[in-house]
Amino acid sequence: MKQRYIIRTILIVFGVLVLLVGSFAVEQYYRLQVSNFRARDGQSHSYLIYPGATVDSVLALLDSDYYIGSRHDFYLHKRFKLFLKPEPGHYTFPPQMGDNLLIDRLKYGRQTPVNITWNHYVRTREELAGRVTRHLLIDSLTLLQLLDSNAYMAQYGFDRETSRCLFIPNTYQVLWNITPDQLFSRMMREYNAFWNDHRRHLADSIGLTPIQVAIVASIVEGESHNKAEMPLIASLYLNRVHRGMLLQACPTVKYAVGDFKLRRVLNRHLAVDHPYNTYKYPGLPPGPIRCPDPETMDMVLHAPETDYLFMCANPELNGTHIFSSSYGNHANTARQYRRTMDNLQVQ
Repeated sequence: MKQRYIIRTILIVFGVLVLLVGSFAVEQYYRLQVSNFRARDGQSHSYLIYPGATVDSVLALLDSDYYIGSRHDFYLHKRFKLFLKPEPGHYTFPPQMGDNLLIDRLKYGRQTPVNITWNHYVRTREELAGRVTRHLLIDSLTLLQLLDSNAYMAQYGFDRETSRCLFIPNTYQVLWNITPDQLFSRMMREYNAFWNDHRRHLADSIGLTPIQVAIVASIVEGESHNKAEMPLIASLYLNRVHRGMLLQACPTVKYAVGDFKLRRVLNRHLAVDHPYNTYKYPGLPPGPIRCPDPETMDMVLHAPETDYLFMCANPELNGTHIFSSSYGNHANTARQYRRTMDNLQVQ
């Protein structure tokens, strides 16, 4: 009888121990793999983890958005997985997660990429640097210094004036803590992807380099937002380039004087001594006057053959231009346009 009692007692104690160990194991598995963090609003949340951040500082960030089931279990799993410090980066976490997902992402730097985007309205290197770095760890001054450096840009085949050509307008996914060198290498890959053998052959067939195509495209965009007439504008400027004529492009004068909202280009503006003033200096300007859109560069590459050498804003002020192959016709249109503008000023 006594022996049976002892055996039964041992079995009960063993069963209790198994139950306790099993319960602990189940709880640890649940906290580790299923859920130890649950978003208060049921939504995913993103965080920027800066260099020098600690595990405790990251936990404090999450605490504002997530219910934490057990901090004790988190620190237990942290020690078990040898998690010492988080890697800097941009991270997005789901509404519910276990410690394993959180620790692995932070330990190994498994970031969520960020979008960097800019369009063809970006004109200066300062604007470009600000737009590109808006959502990056890189500061705009660092990027601007590299864009301004002839020595740095030379390794990519550009100089400070043409450096904007490297940054083709689009939306790109990159890591938040991408380094400047990594960013330029990425842009070089994107540049080469756009300027494939076919496009380079087209550029060569019209006697231009890819950089020169970008410069012409930037002038075309400065002249008009009307896509229907952009190919004609491109044709006109290609004709002037090939004939060695002054381009006499008003958008380059606006760039030279630094007033992009200038409505009328006057004689005092045309007299400005600046390398981008195509009324004074022959040929293409030293660089683009904005970051041209890929579509516009394709318009330049496929510009129709015309004999146009002159263009003037339509005197009807309908957002179009009138193209001419002779200066006489152009001068007549220009007089009508000036008369219309003078009448508007009088009114």
